[in-house]
Amino acid sequence: MILSNLTSHLKFPSIDRLWPDVTVEDVLSAVILITFASLMAIEIRYGGGVRTDPSVRKSYRTNLSLFLFNDLLMSALSVSSLLVLAECHAGGGLLAGVSTPWLRGLLALLLLDLVLYCWHWASHRLPWLWLFHKVHHSDHSMNVTTGFRLHFAEVLLTVLVKAGFIVVTGVHAAQVLFSEALITLAVLFHHADISFPGECRLGHIFIVPSLHRVHHSALRSEHDRNYGALFSFWDRFFGTLLEVQPAQIGLRDVEPLNFTETLKFGFTYVYMPTPRPLRLRPRQPLEPMIAEAAYFRAEKRGFVPGFEMFDWLAAEREIEERLNGGSGNAGAVRQTP
Repeated sequence: MILSNLTSHLKFPSIDRLWPDVTVEDVLSAVILITFASLMAIEIRYGGGVRTDPSVRKSYRTNLSLFLFNDLLMSALSVSSLLVLAECHAGGGLLAGVSTPWLRGLLALLLLDLVLYCWHWASHRLPWLWLFHKVHHSDHSMNVTTGFRLHFAEVLLTVLVKAGFIVVTGVHAAQVLFSEALITLAVLFHHADISFPGECRLGHIFIVPSLHRVHHSALRSEHDRNYGALFSFWDRFFGTLLEVQPAQIGLRDVEPLNFTETLKFGFTYVYMPTPRPLRLRPRQPLEPMIAEAAYFRAEKRGFVPGFEMFDWLAAEREIEERLNGGSGNAGAVRQTP
């Protein structure tokens, strides 16, 4: 939808001469659609998860439903006048002194990718942003459709961030258009469940599936890494790059969610699919143990503020279940890592 808003106002003489009835929007939409279909076909052909694993099929349905919902919502609210914004501020801002078009375009792409890196980092560090961003991480089957698994609140906030980027840098409409298209293709690519020869070498410059798979790990120490959208050198520069093979994808103790559940999950800190009453043993000195467990949880996330109550409640539930003989995770408080 964003690309549609942008490209509907742009004219490229070379395309108009060769294909008078074909717009830039049509060309870029076709490229993105073909890329998406090709990556999905590779996943189905060589991965086999869609054919054999019901949770993978559920992931596809949920993610595509979210994509359609977000697209319709954005259209209905007319969110993003990015092109109009670019036309009003083109030639000003940080890139005002760069007269060479290709150099200005390259700098715009690098700066946008840096902004998205910082925005992604903030979405993991600030509780009110993680509230929405955790929907993206709740997918237990990382595949090409996971790139569409976004809560509508995060989509709206990201558009505002990009609008601010346009105002500050003064990028031209065409540069916004092609940067958006390239990053969209990159997102589809690095979420795909694929591997290929030379992937590690390519990963020295770009975010590849093996790097982004770490970012979707169930362990917080791993999914708080590899924030890049297009380039991997931002993670190398800021020390957030990690190259490992994650043992599990998704969020621990969060069951696979359908479309409706993902929308609700975006407004929920604590996830309790199977709540049950507590059974406490009398005269048991719980507070010291709970305090120690809560401290450990806070330490794992780097003592980021805003989660103190949730750390205490999760630790309290964990200690009480252990003392009562517990039955696994059946009645545990479900909290995002």
